[in-house]
Amino acid sequence: MLTIEKKTLKVGKYVSTEHVNTVIRTYKQERWVQNSERIGKEDSLTVWYSIEELEEFLATAKRHSADGVKFCFAAYPENYAERPEYAGRQTIVMVATKTKEQENGLGQRDVYIQGENGPKILAYNAGRICPPMCPPPPPPPNDADSWGDIGTALVDKGENGMLII
Repeated sequence: MLTIEKKTLKVGKYVSTEHVNTVIRTYKQERWVQNSERIGKEDSLTVWYSIEELEEFLATAKRHSADGVKFCFAAYPENYAERPEYAGRQTIVMVATKTKEQENGLGQRDVYIQGENGPKILAYNAGRICPPMCPPPPPPPNDADSWGDIGTALVDKGENGMLII
């Protein structure tokens, strides 16, 4: 009997609440304030997708031999007419990838599928970004299951005062 061992491609890990708070707070203090000032409005802080649509995208990616997903930081153009409230704000684009052996080791190549007008990248975007599409504020926290308070940061804007985000 022949046994083929499949090597794992896992690169991430589960992280603690402290880690999540630290990296979100760092982002808000070191990137978000400057991004918001540059575009003249609050930049997005999150992108939300339902589990249903994530599962559908992953199933489609698997059907086309993908073995991973690349999350690309992106921004809508200033003249984004499809959803003007998203114009200029950052987002995430998910791109299906396939691991390939290359000269310098393993690498990931974007997956393309046949579209009506030829090959097209297998990618997913247009999630609910916040701001501007933020859910209502959560109820006051009273247990460990409360949500919405991760990464809260106090940002010193110098002469422009302080900001809690």
